[in-house]
Amino acid sequence: MKERDLILMKSLIESYVKQGTPIGSKALLRSSHLSVSPATVRNIMADLERQGLLLSPHTSAGRIPTTQGLRIFVDQLIKVRTLRSDVVAHVKKNLNPEQETKSLLGNASNLLSDMTKMASLVQIPCAPVNRLQHIDFVPLSDKRLLVVMVLENDEIQNRVIVVDRDYKRDELGQMAIFLNQQLTGKDINSARNELFGELLKDKQELDELLQRAIDFAEKGLEQSENNADGEFHLSGQTNLVSMASHGQLDNIEQVFGAFKQKQQIMNLLDQSLAAKGVKIFIGEESGSQGLSGCSIVSAPYKQHGKSIGALAVVGPTRMQYDKVISIVDVTAKMLSSALDYKVS
Repeated sequence: MKERDLILMKSLIESYVKQGTPIGSKALLRSSHLSVSPATVRNIMADLERQGLLLSPHTSAGRIPTTQGLRIFVDQLIKVRTLRSDVVAHVKKNLNPEQETKSLLGNASNLLSDMTKMASLVQIPCAPVNRLQHIDFVPLSDKRLLVVMVLENDEIQNRVIVVDRDYKRDELGQMAIFLNQQLTGKDINSARNELFGELLKDKQELDELLQRAIDFAEKGLEQSENNADGEFHLSGQTNLVSMASHGQLDNIEQVFGAFKQKQQIMNLLDQSLAAKGVKIFIGEESGSQGLSGCSIVSAPYKQHGKSIGALAVVGPTRMQYDKVISIVDVTAKMLSSALDYKVS
């Protein structure tokens, strides 16, 4: 494309983002400040339309960008804004590493929706592999036991289970010795599989006390906490409803349907997780029919240099990409810094 064609494309898309209406040749000539005739502008617009970069939604001469046109704009023509120092400070303040990780991720999602006035998503990382260091039983009243599991990161998980009778401490001690011999050093899933697999096969060869030990450990491990796998925080849905009511976004029902069909969202976030920086999906590029009228600006967030999740802003294709890209990029970096601090 010639330089003047790119200038006209940039000017048309910037005007369209502001106004939301098809841009005519006269208005485009004024906003572009090019020293060419109106006829030249019309010819260029017609040529860009033939290339599939613009389209005429009505019989008027005004045009709007296509997905391909927006892609050229995002990749070649915009200059990403630098966020003001007070905005950066606001992000940093709200992503305080002293918070629990769950709260930190939720705050990141709320921040993104507040700053962009769109919807936002923050992927919850998959649970880390936790190995069992020690298991013990503490007798409680009313035929109840406290199952105490110590994991390798010194995390302690406690579970109360109901049993068939009251057990003495020495009986529970024998159970714990047996289970620690079998399960110590195994991750939670492997320990659970061991109980359901090999130990279950040999259960009939064990005395009654050790059979009970397997039953009790099984109940405790079944309730073992794990971080959600395939989940994400979603904020700012009402922003999209407002946009739809003002004609900025079509098919809001389909967008909300995509949010409910989590697999489509997770596919996008997983692609973003593998990206080196900000990744943008425009319209049908998302591969989701429900999000085909949206753009998604996303970025991975990290812990000690390793990408562990992704965050994203979802809005209309007519968005201020230069502003949203900067907000997403800074939030991802600030969240990464907070997570680094938490485990340092």
